[in-house]
Amino acid sequence: MNAPPLSKTSPVTGSALLTNAVGLHARPSVKLTQLAKTFSSVISVATDAAGPWIDAKSPVKIMRVKAPKGTTLYFEASGDDAADAIVALVDLVERRFDEADGDDHG
Repeated sequence: MNAPPLSKTSPVTGSALLTNAVGLHARPSVKLTQLAKTFSSVISVATDAAGPWIDAKSPVKIMRVKAPKGTTLYFEASGDDAADAIVALVDLVERRFDEADGDDHG
């Protein structure tokens, strides 16, 4: 009876395993930030569920992550299109950033 109502500001979360050959290098970082910028929500990414959280719309900050293959990326978004943003970002990672398997430079 005293439960708080669901709020649009409740964060939406998701995660995806980096399976592309070199992980989160330059090109995937740019693709991730470009996609994040298409959403109005505040979007953060981390390599651990507890953080630290990084602004997914900042190319410089995302490139500093340098997460290798096998790392799980955790996403969190708040805003009107948060659920769509999480689905799109997880899908991008699961598609290996649309890179060929043998492409290992960045």
